[in-house]
Amino acid sequence: MAALHIRLESTEDTYECRELETMPKTGKNDHARKDEVPSTLQRSEQKAQDTFAKTYDSAMESYDNDSGRAARTAFAALKHSYEKVGDHWEPKEERGPSDNHAEEGVDSTKPTAGGVDANASKEHLYRRAKEMDIKGRSTMNKKELVEALQKANDAATRKAREG
Repeated sequence: MAALHIRLESTEDTYECRELETMPKTGKNDHARKDEVPSTLQRSEQKAQDTFAKTYDSAMESYDNDSGRAARTAFAALKHSYEKVGDHWEPKEERGPSDNHAEEGVDSTKPTAGGVDANASKEHLYRRAKEMDIKGRSTMNKKELVEALQKANDAATRKAREG
């Protein structure tokens, strides 16, 4: 099986999805097939995996087996309830669009925040930066915290994928 790399974010990070034509990401038990979801989701809770898998499968049917569009749709659904923290996804404090791009939809020209919940409070972003030991966080404004978290998430994901 060939890997399909789909650029979903404006950052260096790309998400790896298996190219399996119409092979569903959801198994007979109605849960995500762990080996069929991106690596960041494999390190996340079951509900996050299921959200991605079920949305992906539904989008494959709706979008005539367009795997790229299905993956973008699945990540958009995931980011409504989850935020990327390091090399995995965690539930957001409040459901909703994660950034200006998500608020505007697929045709938005605004950059995404790469899974960071840019619509969260500055205090929330600061706490996440503290958890990830981001240097200089106390002097950063909200935009800088989002950018620093994106970079830290990208680095953590690369490190996790390298083993």
